[in-house]
Amino acid sequence: MKKLFIASLAAGFLSWSSAPAFAQADDAVLGDRGSDMIVDLVLVRPLTFVGSVVGVAAFLVSLPFTAPSGSASDAARELVGKPLEYTFNRPLGDFRNCGADRHPCGGR
Repeated sequence: MKKLFIASLAAGFLSWSSAPAFAQADDAVLGDRGSDMIVDLVLVRPLTFVGSVVGVAAFLVSLPFTAPSGSASDAARELVGKPLEYTFNRPLGDFRNCGADRHPCGGR
């Protein structure tokens, strides 16, 4: 059971990381919008949530180094803001755009 879970997780990572390579500008990544929504809900959102938690931890560890140099806000934006935006401020099934105005994720 554990091997099946690890294989599924690896397949998900591979398909997610290669998806933009074969996606058209405004087309669904996995063929249809419903499939994109299911993959986003079941696989991508939980993984990006874990990534957001790791980003928060990394930011806290980096704070003693970034605060004196004045780059704490940059670190916060990159390590915390962008992952949280991608996780929570993105329409379900849309892997490119965030927010109500549909700006590119991480582009602000």
